[in-house]
Parts: sequence; structure tokens; C-alpha cells
Amino acid sequence: MVKRTHWIPHFTTGNARLDEQHQELLAQCNALASCLEEAGEAARERFSVILKDLLTCVREHFTTENQLLARHGYPLLDQHAHEGEEFEYLATEIISTEHFDMDELQTFLALWCTGHIVGTAGPQRPYLEQAAAS
Repeated sequence: MVKRTHWIPHFTTGNARLDEQHQELLAQCNALASCLEEAGEAARERFSVILKDLLTCVREHFTTENQLLARHGYPLLDQHAHEGEEFEYLATEIISTEHFDMDELQTFLALWCTGHIVGTAGPQRPYLEQAAAS
């Protein structure tokens, strides 16, 4: 069963670039879901391409997010860096079609991306909104 994700205003961080990146992560999770709704080798190949792009986007996002948060004195930066390290472990060791079937993998990534956004938006918002206002 595919897991679709949707952007809601509550996910806003106060930084347009991070919000755009978060929205792109959710869009890629939905693109994986669309591949699962299609049959055939072409859909499987698109799934692999989108999966690779999604993992790259998450890595780039963590780099951007860490730089912005460090610049604005975010007190939970170590915890956030640890989340990025955990993701890197998952991306290099676990997230693959060898360990998951495609349905499980899409659901896992959709839940992980949504969890990251929900878990970080609120705590980050005061620091990023303050930076945007100045």
C-alpha cells in the first residue's frame, strides 16, 4: 500500500529554501508511490532513478539545513547532525530494494521524510523566522 504525503502549513520552518527542499522530498516520495501504481519494467526503472535522486536530495538538504541552523545559533545542532548521520547510515547500508520490497521502501521513506519535517519544523522555526526578519 503506497503512502502519499502532503505539504501542510504546519510544516513551514520560516526559511523558504528549507521549505522548498522539504516539499521536494515529499514530492519525490509521491513520485515513488506513482511508480508503484504502474506495472512493468519502466516503472521499476523510474522507481530506482527517483530513489537515487531522493537520497541525494536528502543529503543535500541536511547540508543546507545544518549550515543555516549553525549560522543562526540553533541549540539542537548536535541532535540534528546526528539525525543526518543516522540517515547516511540508512542510505548506505539499509535503504535498498535488496532489503525492502518497493512498497515497503516507499512507505518507509514517506514516513521518514514526513517525520523529519514534523520533528524539525517546530523547533527550528523560531531561529529561522528570526533570521528571515532581520
